[in-house]
Amino acid sequence: MDRPTKPTGGLYAPEFEKDGCGFGLIAQMDDEPSHWLVRTAMQALERLTHRGAIAADGKTGDGCGLLLKKPHTFFSRVAAENKFQLAPLYAVGMVFLSQDPTRADGARARLDKELTQEGLGVCGWRSVPTDASACGTVALQSVPHIEQVFVNAPAAMGDESFERHLYIARRRAEKALENEDQTFYVPSLSSRVVAYKGLIMPDKLPVFYEDLRDNDMSTSLAVFHQRFSTNTWPEWRLAQPFRFLAHNGEINTIQGNRNWAVARSVKFETPLIPNMEDVRPLVSASGSDSCTLDNMLEVLLAGGMDIFRAMRLLIPPAWQNVDTMDADLKAFYEYHRMHMEPWDGPAGIVLTDGRYAACVMDRNGLRPARYVITSDRHITLASEIGVYDYDPADVEVKGRLKPGQMLAADTATGELLLPADIDARLKARQPYRKWIRARKKQLKAKLENEPLTNSPLDKSRLAVYEKLYQVSLEEREYVLRALGEAGQEAVGSMGDDTPLPVLSRHTRSLYDSFRQQFAQVT
Repeated sequence: MDRPTKPTGGLYAPEFEKDGCGFGLIAQMDDEPSHWLVRTAMQALERLTHRGAIAADGKTGDGCGLLLKKPHTFFSRVAAENKFQLAPLYAVGMVFLSQDPTRADGARARLDKELTQEGLGVCGWRSVPTDASACGTVALQSVPHIEQVFVNAPAAMGDESFERHLYIARRRAEKALENEDQTFYVPSLSSRVVAYKGLIMPDKLPVFYEDLRDNDMSTSLAVFHQRFSTNTWPEWRLAQPFRFLAHNGEINTIQGNRNWAVARSVKFETPLIPNMEDVRPLVSASGSDSCTLDNMLEVLLAGGMDIFRAMRLLIPPAWQNVDTMDADLKAFYEYHRMHMEPWDGPAGIVLTDGRYAACVMDRNGLRPARYVITSDRHITLASEIGVYDYDPADVEVKGRLKPGQMLAADTATGELLLPADIDARLKARQPYRKWIRARKKQLKAKLENEPLTNSPLDKSRLAVYEKLYQVSLEEREYVLRALGEAGQEAVGSMGDDTPLPVLSRHTRSLYDSFRQQFAQVT
């Protein structure tokens, strides 16, 4: 799994990894690949440089990268140069290996073994041309040796099945090597997409990766990301995009999401993955919050979901108290709420599975995403305007995503799927309202204590109970009163300067020792 290369120590702990970043995507909606799109994505990424930090060496950043729809023209030429025999359906894996030749050989052999065991054909490995001069001294301390593996699918295997076998093989290799090789990491292994990323500055990405400057490097879809690691440790593996998504913000509920992923993993079953032990644990417990979210998305897609249902399961809009929401759509969200809790933001997500270029806003809507569609059928979406120099006269559509919305461009059909279009597809897939009406059982708590209600406690006895349960006057007047009279949590604007229980001279309640995690928005 995506484990940390820096161990817990001092004030650092891997679970504190959070991100505040710049992201975007650009896609040619009719799936017409070009090197121009790659160059434009790199220019857009460079304009997000201010969204990340830079080390004192002037070259080491928090990490940046591109996730590209597989550039077939480039890889078919590279395969021919290396005398690889590519099948009609093939995958390319980007692999970070140790600089130690012995460890690198071991990792390479293990991944080969697992791919072969899945019935896939390994054509060969290619060293990715890189220029270390693009790296700062800090980045050079942990720079991996980077190679690409070319993998053929059997003739009778479809692309969905191929992706699943690649996923299973990769997970088995990761698990086998997790205690032996801390450098081994697979940024992408897919027949649809390939990732180029690293602990470098955006303007140095095409310097470090020679491939990106090649005119044959043509694609119709690119996701780009500049990371800002908020008080955390920049690492090569934590640069984004990940295998499907790039994320701006933080997952406020990440610890609970990880715990539930572990607890719920035994209930995840699908005939598409005969042995679920091959892929457990389902998510990383120690990578960044974005990394863990990508892990869970990957599991759901491997289990047969598409990106629309999977992302709406993970990041639903606010729907519970929206009286104007369509009843069938509300039933869709109510049904899925029973199977997974929300991964709550603030979060803005851009993602691709190689066909759809999509963006999702969480229900808070605190991470902006604006998009433009030009007359040449390019859609550009980013966390801020100005990443792409289009002619205003060429603009056909311009807009921004609102809280809880999802937008996608389908490069297979050329469609722009607006939030209403995606909602209509999701609610029509199954009779969710009928299922809920027929099978849902709601357990309701009864909080009324009738004897106590009819005979209230006298003040002296109530004072005794308040002391027993350590209810202060402030808590009674400003917290409990709001709950009792209005059924709402108290809202205040002042900070909590109450001494920590361990430092207090008073006997404090056990519950005072706990604090709720929250996402501070500036």
